[in-house]
Amino acid sequence: MDLKAAEKFRGFFFMASLFCAFFVIPATVHADEENSKCFVCHGKVGFANPLKTGKVISLYINFKEFSETVHGKKLCTDCHTDVKQIPHRNVIGKVNCANQCHFLGNPSGAPETVKYIEYKNSIHGKALFAGNQSAPQCQDCHGKHNIFKPSDLRSADARENIPKTCGKCHLQEYVDFNTSIHGTQFKAGNKDVPVCTSCHGEHNIFKPEDARSTVSAAHITKTCSACHDKVQIMEKYGIPTEQVATYDESFHGIAVEFGVKKAANCSSCHGYHDIRASEDPGSSININNIPKTCGKCHPGANVNFAKGKVHINPKSKESGIVYYISKAFMVLTISTMLVLIIHIMLDLRKRMQKRKENRE
Repeated sequence: MDLKAAEKFRGFFFMASLFCAFFVIPATVHADEENSKCFVCHGKVGFANPLKTGKVISLYINFKEFSETVHGKKLCTDCHTDVKQIPHRNVIGKVNCANQCHFLGNPSGAPETVKYIEYKNSIHGKALFAGNQSAPQCQDCHGKHNIFKPSDLRSADARENIPKTCGKCHLQEYVDFNTSIHGTQFKAGNKDVPVCTSCHGEHNIFKPEDARSTVSAAHITKTCSACHDKVQIMEKYGIPTEQVATYDESFHGIAVEFGVKKAANCSSCHGYHDIRASEDPGSSININNIPKTCGKCHPGANVNFAKGKVHINPKSKESGIVYYISKAFMVLTISTMLVLIIHIMLDLRKRMQKRKENRE
């Protein structure tokens, strides 16, 4: 580094130090000082509000943990804007994250996204705005005073914690997922398996009956294909990827493509939260359970339904007789077309000769 460059660096470092000294550090100290007034009460372990119903609402906040969250440098009153005095005697309302900070064009510097709009149109948002107070709000999924970045394992939104977060409301689905092939692999630390948001989305979750839903009959195949059509993922587990293509070319797949909602899709046969390997006796596609699974759509389905192959690729010799029948049809079709073309050519030739003879 030459002398001139060194002078410039020293100048930049000096100005940066001044900025931190006069603005950043004082702001942090100010926030801690202001918040310390709140933590006189809320920092006491066991500080709570017992309701007449017998329910006890904890009001304790771990100050150290809070200071490490994404909101750790914020004032308590930045969110709890209805707190005007200490001790506060009025009822403190629930924080509305979207209206107070997380909206497009907000002046507080909060991340500006359309996620709130997506939430508002989702099944969760629709339920809340229809008056269902049990519907999840921002705090129910992201946390309250313990909000961390999703990359932080302490975050309720970290991939490692998503099933548990969703399971607070969707208990049966959580139990089913935990015992499924996806859930058992998830607990084993497998990063390839899906979690709730992989299939259902995050803020834009809709009912399965809604055509916009990623798990609707129209989209479930595409959703499953996100993993099951990727060779680099499936080959690790010895799972063929041709199921997606063979389904698309099957009667069921073509029917779905033409908008037949009753046609079988991935979840119709494999289940959804309780998906198990075919070798598992509890799997809906275990050979002993196939008649029952097929019987949901085909009344009277018997053991013969379990004898045939599923996801047949007629281009593969492994498909047995189907492969040879497919080849035979291809040869027959090509031969027929060739004979037809030859017949047409001979017929044209004869007609042209006849026309020529008539002229002569």
